[in-house]
Order: sequence, then structure tokens, then C-alpha cells
Amino acid sequence: AAVAAESSTGTWTTVWTDGLTSLDRYKGRCYHIEPVPGEENQYIAYVAYPLDLFEEGSVTNMFTSIVGNVFGFKALGALRLEDLRIPPAYVKTFQGPPHGIQVERDKLNKYGRPLLGCTIKPKLGLSAKNYGRAVYECLRGGLDFTKDDENVNSQPFMRWRDRFLFCAEAIYKSQAET
Repeated sequence: AAVAAESSTGTWTTVWTDGLTSLDRYKGRCYHIEPVPGEENQYIAYVAYPLDLFEEGSVTNMFTSIVGNVFGFKALGALRLEDLRIPPAYVKTFQGPPHGIQVERDKLNKYGRPLLGCTIKPKLGLSAKNYGRAVYECLRGGLDFTKDDENVNSQPFMRWRDRFLFCAEAIYKSQAET
């Protein structure tokens, strides 16, 4: 029940602001719990969420709500999402990508094989110059693309503009060499 509350209304205890909304309407509900066979103190919990908790068409919002900060919930020793069922009515709100894989293949001029990419690691801590160097090595080594980790924004140690310039240089240099 605490997992359902933490991943929906964000509270498993009564707070004064509860009276300012129809809280019951928005709470996640743990509707079934069963022990994991052969495991002590481990359970499978079935949780349902009201669709009103999620922005229509936003896969990001849905996943952030369901598997966001609840995985850091100190009341739990461990937590794992094993199954997710999305109602067809909500699925219909997803627009999908603005274009398909063919457009990506045309941009990259890569056909007849899977596209290969990676996320630069460590995700945080590299300077913009070293981030660009990592991008260069990845592309030079045969990757088709790299991507920023979701935590990479414009931190003091690696500002967005600097990262952009070093990465652009890495792309041009690797294209000239391959």
C-alpha cells in the first residue's frame, strides 16, 4: 500500500493538504499481494493507478510516476517492476515518433543492418572536451550515434554549448576519417 501511495499521491500518511482534494480519487491501489514462493519477506504486489494521474500521450510522465522516486523509497529493501499493463484507451493517446526508422537511416546513410549506439559513461563528471573525445572514439570505433544520459543537462563542469561544440567537432572529425 505504501508503494502505491508513494508512486501516486506521494503520501502514505495524513497531511493537512489531503483535505484540499479528493485524494481517494487519485491514490494508487494495491489490490492484491502474494508471497514469492520460496522467498522469505518477499512479495508480489499488484498496483493499479487512476489514469487521471498521467498526462495523455506522455510515456515519460507515466514511467516517471510509476518507477520514479519509489525505487529510492527507504521503507523497502528492494523493488522490481515485473509487468506493466497499459489500458488501450491510454495507449491510443500516444502519438508515436514524428517519423520512422527510414528517416533515421536516410540521415545516417546506414542501411541493411541494425543501428548501433550508446550512452556516454560516466554519465556525469566528464568535462565537455572529454565528453567530445568519448563521442569521437565511439563514432570512430563504428557506432552510428551516441546519446546524452537523461541526467546530462548544462552542469557547471560541462555546459551545453561547450558539449555541443566538442561533440560537433568529434562528429566532423570521425566522418572525415571513416
